[in-house]
Amino acid sequence: MDRMSCDRMFVSVIELGSFTAAAQRLGVSSGQASKLVAKLESDLGVQLLVRSTRAVAPTEIGLGYYQRLRPLIEEFDALDASLRSASDRVQGRLRLSVPVSFSAQVLAPMLADFALLHPEVALDVAVTDRQVTLVDEGIDLALRIGPSRDTSLIARRLCPIRVICVASPAYLAARGTPHTPEDLAGHDCILDGNFADPHRWTFRDMPPLRVEGRISFAHAEGCVAAAERGLGLTMTPSFVAGPRIRAGTLRPVLAAYEAPAIALSALYPAGRHLAAKQRALIDFLVQRFQGAPDWDQGW
Repeated sequence: MDRMSCDRMFVSVIELGSFTAAAQRLGVSSGQASKLVAKLESDLGVQLLVRSTRAVAPTEIGLGYYQRLRPLIEEFDALDASLRSASDRVQGRLRLSVPVSFSAQVLAPMLADFALLHPEVALDVAVTDRQVTLVDEGIDLALRIGPSRDTSLIARRLCPIRVICVASPAYLAARGTPHTPEDLAGHDCILDGNFADPHRWTFRDMPPLRVEGRISFAHAEGCVAAAERGLGLTMTPSFVAGPRIRAGTLRPVLAAYEAPAIALSALYPAGRHLAAKQRALIDFLVQRFQGAPDWDQGW
């Protein structure tokens, strides 16, 4: 029996003039209502109510206690309601951490659309491929491609991310098209330093294959730009390569060996209350990423 429950029951009994009516208001039994008031009287060491077979009435001390208690309960309920209302409003500063290439290619216009929908939200977007520590760095939400190394975070899957092998038509005309991953041994490979091991490319149903190359960028855009200029083949996310494939400046190769897609996920700490602004952004992105991604269509 917590003190607030006892106080609320006492106030209800005074206002309704009956334990039965007060019990119905608060959703308990008449016996429980009587126990709550008795516990309050015991804790305070005074008699608050005069009980009879026909009625219940406050003592002088009980009436004085009610007159001071009632405004306090009203103020508490108003505070509780205001906090609940604030927590349900999509408002406040929302700090995000998003990957570099995906932000430039896809997320920036989406986040702009979200900001237009929710004018009370202030977006603070950190663009980095570093695995940030959300709690320590005050990040509300992180969008990451691939599995998280932090098992304390909850991951909400948003969409699949394909990683594909591409080259320019000029390069393939000059050097030939590889038909199996093993054929890459005779080709120039452009390495992406953001991969866990840039020298090991992953294909379906086979161990990672070691590749070599004289050009390396820690940035998918740099790798794709080099591939467009005929400097070799590169392994890159399809959201970077897709528009170039549609434009004809790149061609996919080794499609039959493409590895299973990895996930873009929204990450947030487990056990933490998810504010309305975070829920709203996650729901917005889930809706925007429904179906096949735009960058994987038309090629």
